[in-house]
Amino acid sequence: MIVLGVILIIVGVLLKISIITTIGIILAVVGLVLTLLGAVGRGVGGRKTYF
Repeated sequence: MIVLGVILIIVGVLLKISIITTIGIILAVVGLVLTLLGAVGRGVGGRKTYF
């Protein structure tokens, strides 16, 4: 999720499409939150990390 979010942010900025950039930011933030939850021992959806 984090990698997909970063890719969407880059593509959105290069193509100047704000909705893609916004979706990328949301995916990156959600991925980071899920990774932090996994790091403290609370896996979400059976996974400890979401790359």
